Amino acid sequence: MKVSVLSSGSKGNTTYIETKNAKILIDAGNSSKYILEKLQELNVNPNDIDAILITHIHVDHVKGLPVLLKKINPCVYMTEKMHPYLDYIENYTIIETDTITIKDIEVNVIKTSHDTDDSVGYIINNEGKSIVYITDTGYINRKYFDLLKNRNIYIMESNHDVEMLNNGKYPFELRQRILSDKGHLSNYDSAKYLSTFIGNNTKYILLAHLSEENNTQELAYDTLNERLNKENIHVDNIIIAKQNQETELINI
Repeated sequence: MKVSVLSSGSKGNTTYIETKNAKILIDAGNSSKYILEKLQELNVNPNDIDAILITHIHVDHVKGLPVLLKKINPCVYMTEKMHPYLDYIENYTIIETDTITIKDIEVNVIKTSHDTDDSVGYIINNEGKSIVYITDTGYINRKYFDLLKNRNIYIMESNHDVEMLNNGKYPFELRQRILSDKGHLSNYDSAKYLSTFIGNNTKYILLAHLSEENNTQELAYDTLNERLNKENIHVDNIIIAKQNQETELINI
């Protein structure tokens, strides 16, 4: 299984995952032009994309869909509550269960908590390997903890540094929204969850959806690294996903 975060941040989020028999995207929040160019740089034929999994309908996760779907025709997976906002899509599947199958991929669907009608995260499973994708949530429900433990790759939100946010230029109401249970995970919260989840099988952590205003790559990395060191946990690779630059194509 291979994965590359094509873009991550408040201006657009798109992730590419492939297995022997399937190629999928999680979200399409960048322009169609950007997504197609990045796929081609990975030597991926965009017409081979089988599915797009939508996490929620905020513009930085679905912006590219209308134009992209005029060029390629994957099946778009969404929940019933997302559909009214994406009713222009003709080829779609409503997610009705906690587990869905796309060719040789099994997907666990996890409810997240964000300021929209519905939002989800995903665990992508193939041939004993797995990738966790969770962004745009104020917290992670404890009922999912066992399911999230000891996965190979975690793509996890590390949105803001609380001190930078509180001392920044955002208005009070926006700061409260970000800090709420329907907001975003801080560096501290992301590190706390990851230190609980990761295990001997974990090889990569990709910190995602960093705020350009209220975070830095160094703060996100150092917060996680300090937490892992404190708890004597080691992970070989910690990568910061960026807004306008794809990560390496990771193979597990």
